[in-house]
Amino acid sequence: MKIWVDADACPVVIKEIIFRAAERAGIETTLVANQPMRTPPSKFIRAIQVQQGFDVADNEIVRRAEAGDLVITSDIPLAAEVIENGALALSPRGELLTANNVRARLNMRDFLETMRSSGVQTGGPAALNQSDRHAFARHLDTLIAKADS
Repeated sequence: MKIWVDADACPVVIKEIIFRAAERAGIETTLVANQPMRTPPSKFIRAIQVQQGFDVADNEIVRRAEAGDLVITSDIPLAAEVIENGALALSPRGELLTANNVRARLNMRDFLETMRSSGVQTGGPAALNQSDRHAFARHLDTLIAKADS
């Protein structure tokens, strides 16, 4: 398993959890972003900077992620694509997205986008909290342990 991080929107605290897990488990981890990303010195962690543009980082992750890899993203369309290709998807809030639940999440995202485009204020997601961080770390550790067995 390799870990791919949709890094432009990934919270710093989540990146730090990913860095510790990658180092501890010795898992190749790549942050993909359209801006420079700082990573700790490690033989397991690197960053790829792609060109600016809509979905350029997402497309790079889809191109590189293989079946069994883990993609960290809050981007539901990206999650749907990598799941379709056999990868796993985990949100920074610790929600494991699967073939069984990603379509419903994609439909809700599209519905809310339609509402916003018609002028309805739908609000944004709540701030990342301690419970979200714990859920993310727990799911990440579980997925790494399953990959090792």
